[in-house]
Amino acid sequence: MRAPRVYLETTMFNFCFADDAPDKRQDTLKLFAEIQEGRYEPYTSFVVVNEIEQTSDARKRESMLALINQYSIGVLADDSEADALADIYIREGIIPVKYRDDALHIAVAATHEMHIVLSWNFQHIVRLKTRNGVNAVNLREGFRTIEICSPKEVIEDASE
Repeated sequence: MRAPRVYLETTMFNFCFADDAPDKRQDTLKLFAEIQEGRYEPYTSFVVVNEIEQTSDARKRESMLALINQYSIGVLADDSEADALADIYIREGIIPVKYRDDALHIAVAATHEMHIVLSWNFQHIVRLKTRNGVNAVNLREGFRTIEICSPKEVIEDASE
């Protein structure tokens, strides 16, 4: 069976180095270990790369970017199809216009047929309202449904 295709949103890279959130850091590192074991086929996007490149701490920025190569994470392009889908998510009130990049993360994942979006963003991404709204739009617009989860929901054993 083929490994699920997962989209890693920006917070996934950030929490690898979050000393101030040890539980989330531990779960994120466990996820990356499972990626390395081949349990998931990992992807991110140029949207994430651009957000990481805006990190003011040069050392942390370089460490986050290095994860992409270290874990052979594919980098997906945001194209006109993803832009249009993100605009629909915003127009329908699923994601606020102020947080367009959050809509774009999900849209890039949807247009590239990811199975799961992984994020620690509980404000706009990992929410029941977002999951329901995104999947209703995706079905209507001819895209597959997509799971939107935190790492804790998918790692093999969060208590280890």
